[in-house]
Amino acid sequence: MHNLAIVGSGPAGYTAGIYASRASLEPILFEGLESGGQLMLTTDVENYPGFDSGVMGPDLMQIFKKQAEKFGTQMKAETIKSIEAIEGGFKLTSSKETYEFKSVIISSGASAKWLGVGGEKELQGHGVSACATCDGFFFKEKDVVVVGGGDSAMEEALFLTKFAKKVYIVHRRDAFRASKIMQDRVMKNEKIEILWNSEVTEINGSGKVESVKLKNTLDGSGDSLKIDGVFMAIGHTPNVDFLNGLVELDDKGYIKTGYSTDTSTSVPGIFAAGDVADSVYRQAVTAAGTGCQAAIDAERWLDH
Repeated sequence: MHNLAIVGSGPAGYTAGIYASRASLEPILFEGLESGGQLMLTTDVENYPGFDSGVMGPDLMQIFKKQAEKFGTQMKAETIKSIEAIEGGFKLTSSKETYEFKSVIISSGASAKWLGVGGEKELQGHGVSACATCDGFFFKEKDVVVVGGGDSAMEEALFLTKFAKKVYIVHRRDAFRASKIMQDRVMKNEKIEILWNSEVTEINGSGKVESVKLKNTLDGSGDSLKIDGVFMAIGHTPNVDFLNGLVELDDKGYIKTGYSTDTSTSVPGIFAAGDVADSVYRQAVTAAGTGCQAAIDAERWLDH
């Protein structure tokens, strides 16, 4: 039975690996089929401390990974399919085989919801984003679109007005789901224009976003809008399906933490870090911070 499994890569998982391996826990990190998390879809990262000239998202994750490996974290390019409690620990079944561990850190992240329209995947990181806080700075004096109608969409739109020349909110209905106070702030902002009863059906551009195709949800008529960036604000889905209800989730589906320590879950010996337990901040630096906390919590739990 191994000491510690880390399920998921990205800033939280790799940081947990760095701390756990330096504590001689000999962790095994399951990267999944797509290692590196959401930063693998990001081009320039300018808000991670220590990189004053910015760094490419995939490059940053390679640095994290190499540092974790340097201290002895064992990487496995396998996806965990299930976790179940057994006597003295947990049984993890991957896409290849079965393992037993005394403790587990879950850092499987959350996946942004996408529209699934043409051009969206091809232009991710080149004008298509799911994080205004991460990428808004790159759209100074540009025209951008925010897709959504909840509080997240309002927050993204308002944040983008700090940089963008014009912000369009595209919403498929004639009323927002967002709280009244957030709606009021949006309505009063002169930089924001709302396109009601509309949906994005295609994103166009060669190497970068240049325009979007819009469809009216009432009469089906179409239009084209010249644009520099498209921000998806239709929510995130925490990657927790493989847990099969093993740990408690909050009302949004994220792992609940804070039972005995900041990263502890409802099951002793299982800890959670990064976006899988964070519906608020969703930043690389906060994910890395909770990865550190989870590794320290797991080390202390194993000592006891």
